[in-house]
Amino acid sequence: MIRGLMTAIRLLTMLPVPGRDARRLSDALYWFPVVGLLLGSVLWGLGWLLQRLAPTWAMGPAGAVVVSGAVLTLFLHLDGLADWADGFLGARDRERTLRIMKDPCVGAFGVVALISVLLMKWISVTRLIECDALHWLISATIVSRALQVDLAVALPYARSDGGTGGPFVQDAQPRHRVIALAVALLLVLSIGGPAGALALGAAWLFGRVLARWFRRRLGGVTGDLLGAASELVETGVLFAGAMVGERLSTWNPGGWL
Repeated sequence: MIRGLMTAIRLLTMLPVPGRDARRLSDALYWFPVVGLLLGSVLWGLGWLLQRLAPTWAMGPAGAVVVSGAVLTLFLHLDGLADWADGFLGARDRERTLRIMKDPCVGAFGVVALISVLLMKWISVTRLIECDALHWLISATIVSRALQVDLAVALPYARSDGGTGGPFVQDAQPRHRVIALAVALLLVLSIGGPAGALALGAAWLFGRVLARWFRRRLGGVTGDLLGAASELVETGVLFAGAMVGERLSTWNPGGWL
């Protein structure tokens, strides 16, 4: 099982880890929420440190957190977001959509999607820092990675010619979803309290909408779509937390928001 964690870290981040990959790549799915916890904790630590160094300048530390999040994930999910926007908004039929998504060039739809998501993240993280509620960032990274597992289990792989996400999606089983969501729930409850559980539930419902849309358009999911879903959910959770920032800042272990 520990090899699954190593594989998950290598897949979802640029963090160097020792050891060999899991024999079955799908075993990494169990660990996606844990990697979300790891990634979110690193970003929270960076934001906390920069906030102490520049206590009156929330926008600077927030920008550093957002950029660092993109770098730590090797821009993988942002690349998927751009491909999703170009493919789904630039074509109507399945084959052309898949062809556009595979094109390494980024079109106008992808550029707008990237700018919009990064801007919304920056605004949201700035607000969370101002409200002393940056811990919500960790909940957002956990929930968004758990949703990837949910979609990988719910949908078949859409490409017949294979792809990076193929081995993870094709061997995904209901047990991966159950364990990943259960772990995610325990983590967000301990970090974000009831609001964290609410965020996970809302993301799961949003995942049902995405799953229906992906199935109708492509007959399944790809690695790009998993990355896009992660970015959309993470941004949405951050924005929702920023909207109620003052209440999040009053959270304490074992208490209600």
